[in-house]
Amino acid sequence: MKNNLMILPAKNFKAIRMIRIPEDFEEHEAFRRVTSLIASVEENNPDYDWDEILDLLEDNGFEQVQFILGPALD
Repeated sequence: MKNNLMILPAKNFKAIRMIRIPEDFEEHEAFRRVTSLIASVEENNPDYDWDEILDLLEDNGFEQVQFILGPALD
């Protein structure tokens, strides 16, 4: 079983997230879907938080993955 993961970057390193892509999504489809879902949360609630985004992502088959952010390579 192959796990496809997506990093959701952020300027603040504490806000970086990683999600598991559902198996039935190709990479480009997942990117478009996640972009669309995040945009819909932002449009509906300018004061959104991560939990609102995560709820919508999970409703669409994505799953948050815990990770450790390592040292910078540059």
